[in-house]
Amino acid sequence: MRILVTNDDGIAAPGLAVLEEIAAEIAGPKGEVWVVAPAFEQSGVAHKISYTHPMLIAKLGHRRYAAEGAPADCVLAGIHDVMEGLMPDLVLSGVNRGNNSAENALYSGTLGGAMEGALQGLRAIALSQFLGPRIFNAPDPFEAARVHGAEVVRRILAHDPEDQVDYRLFYNVNFPPVPAADVQGFRVVPQGFRRDTAFGVEPHLSPSGRRFLWIKGVNQQIRTAPGTDVDANLDGHVSITPMRADLSAHDMIDRLKSIE
Repeated sequence: MRILVTNDDGIAAPGLAVLEEIAAEIAGPKGEVWVVAPAFEQSGVAHKISYTHPMLIAKLGHRRYAAEGAPADCVLAGIHDVMEGLMPDLVLSGVNRGNNSAENALYSGTLGGAMEGALQGLRAIALSQFLGPRIFNAPDPFEAARVHGAEVVRRILAHDPEDQVDYRLFYNVNFPPVPAADVQGFRVVPQGFRRDTAFGVEPHLSPSGRRFLWIKGVNQQIRTAPGTDVDANLDGHVSITPMRADLSAHDMIDRLKSIE
């Protein structure tokens, strides 16, 4: 199997090294793992592409490249330039440092990389490691992803439908904030919503007196509704959420027909 790997935390991120291990196990001894990742951190860029300016790309080693772009850029670079026409069988994005459950999914560059893979007609999976008090300062905060990552990828690939057209499925996987031995299993669940929370801004003055705004995050330990992603993660389960890039609210189409 030929696998293209990217992330949004940057080419030097420890989570990328974990994903390379997972990819190597999935690809097998006769497979290929190609890495095209951002030269610098690109967290929160979602499905951004560098449409209005070029990006520098540099070869760092055998099948390993860094690009001055977003994760979606890296997938495009890998497929249409770096791999020289050798289409990957699978795109893996991550392992992100922090969860991409609930509304975080909408901001995630990690998911942006997987989404671009799906839009290119490829199987694609985003993987993220939920952080929490039990693992935040652990020697290996990515242990749950490292130990269980290959198995969850195998399970998804074994059940991924072959007869897909138009907006292909991609998968959002979040590993729970617990040691690997305490993972309770896998749950296929929808995206949740953390109620009464939202990103905001916090103003600060620079030493020169200029006013800047920092984006302010929210409490990541707030549960979503039972049977959704964050709820599953905080109960120790690996969440698997099938997604599509189709943003249509299909449930509203018939209800809004009176507008016509």
